[in-house]
Amino acid sequence: MSSFDHSKYKPFQPIVKPDRRWPDQVIEAAPLWCSVDLRDGNQALIEPMTARQKSRLWDQLVKVGFKEIEVGFPSASSHDYDFVRELIDNNRIPEDVTIQVLVQARQELIEKTFEALKGARRAVVHVYNSTSTVQREQVFGLDRQGIIDIAVNGAKLVQACADKHPETEWVFEYSPESFTGTEIDFAVEVCNAVTEVWQPTPEKPVIINLPATVEMSTPNVYADQIEWFCDNVARRDSLLISLHTHNDRGCGVAAAELGVMAGADRVEGTLMGNGERTGNMDVVTMAMNLYSQGVDPKLNLANMDEIIQTVKECTQLPVHPRHPWAGELVFTAFSGSHQDAIKKCLAQQDGRDHWEVAYLPIDPADIGRSYQEVIRINSQSGKGGIAYVLQRDYGYELPRWLSVDFSGTVQAHAEASESEVGSEAIFDLFQKTYLNGEGRWQLGNYNVSREDQVDKLQAELSRGGAQETITGTGNGVVASFVDAMETFTGKQIVLVEYSEHALSQSADAEAVCYIQLNIEGERYCGVGRSHDIVQASLDGILRAINKSAERDAEAAA
Repeated sequence: MSSFDHSKYKPFQPIVKPDRRWPDQVIEAAPLWCSVDLRDGNQALIEPMTARQKSRLWDQLVKVGFKEIEVGFPSASSHDYDFVRELIDNNRIPEDVTIQVLVQARQELIEKTFEALKGARRAVVHVYNSTSTVQREQVFGLDRQGIIDIAVNGAKLVQACADKHPETEWVFEYSPESFTGTEIDFAVEVCNAVTEVWQPTPEKPVIINLPATVEMSTPNVYADQIEWFCDNVARRDSLLISLHTHNDRGCGVAAAELGVMAGADRVEGTLMGNGERTGNMDVVTMAMNLYSQGVDPKLNLANMDEIIQTVKECTQLPVHPRHPWAGELVFTAFSGSHQDAIKKCLAQQDGRDHWEVAYLPIDPADIGRSYQEVIRINSQSGKGGIAYVLQRDYGYELPRWLSVDFSGTVQAHAEASESEVGSEAIFDLFQKTYLNGEGRWQLGNYNVSREDQVDKLQAELSRGGAQETITGTGNGVVASFVDAMETFTGKQIVLVEYSEHALSQSADAEAVCYIQLNIEGERYCGVGRSHDIVQASLDGILRAINKSAERDAEAAA
């Protein structure tokens, strides 16, 4: 018999619910969002975030517009404890943002959690214990009453600690962990026992979070569970029903959407779906799904490149080029017929009340993308051949995104000349396109200093006989230069892609850097070459910015 034996698994048993109403519902308003990037997302990383990375991601989450952010598990991690204190002690929590922390239903952990939160204006204390059948029977060896006792004791401890700190506005949250693996009637029983302790009111509700800690069924079954729970739980008008879905079956977003249709008020998830195993519910995907249906997601996702860059740098995880809404290629048409349809629809879009463009469910400009990513040449071999020639003959190892950008230039040259484009001609085009020393501004001397772990750059720019001195700060010389150029140009600049390599194996080999910037929603590429890797990086950035300035000048003319 094959070792791939499906008979060892038993199908998930759905609940009997002939009166289900959720299939007829339509999501007309965004749920309350809670980011768990800094806790659930962080604990799933191969290398957990440093304090600096957490701080940067916190700023990004606030900028995106999250009003509730789970910032850690301070009773279990000294790093999380210190981060919570840093946010509170340095007044980094905006008035309209509430921090949330997670804690097990254990006395010493709950007491340490409240210690970490001392001085917070408002905070959600999220307490949990496992309730599923398999955990109850095989991990804890307890009956139902034993699990209820853990939950109730935890709720009492949370209430007692909160009463000692009336200066903080406390919000309580309870999760029957592994809700999807818990008998639905028992999940209701446990949650009723907890809310009996907390006595919520419509004016001061508590959060009941129903996690698909492991995704065990199809999304419709999860929706049935949520609707049944909402119909049968006590004090429903004093509860905020929250969802926390995982993506083990690849349906985390679908389960959350159907769960909201089934009556949930709130959704927990992470940017780009990072999390344990296959990940958490992807907030970007669900929010953009709502946006594409004309629903205000209540999150600002207009600068998607910036969000992606922050997530990549803080998590050290890539973003797949086909990631829903956010991936590099999701608005790209390689097919000639698709390109033709897009061009024709775009030509007729002006004056229409609603967006109606074939193959493009939303306007890419809404999230800071431009149509230059949409219309690309269809020949994969063309891009591959160009990259091969440049590597073989000149040592340039073009990243794929630069190959795509450059291929249009080569194709236009080939069509204009109506002849074969040889190796030397390709390299000449490459230099004129990306390495041309002429431009609006050229980089002169520069100096970098470091103070309090922050880098400060001062540089000279020249154009003809004119000179300008620019300054900027950031985490590293590249970030400092981008900051300086943002101030100088008055435009928002995001470093989208960066790649580098040596042009040979010798000790004095030149380095080449490939740069892609998003400048006010448009992508621009530049290349720098120097014996100094820093010089090469800055030259590449400046050349990309010069290309933006050249396009602006052409448009003005």
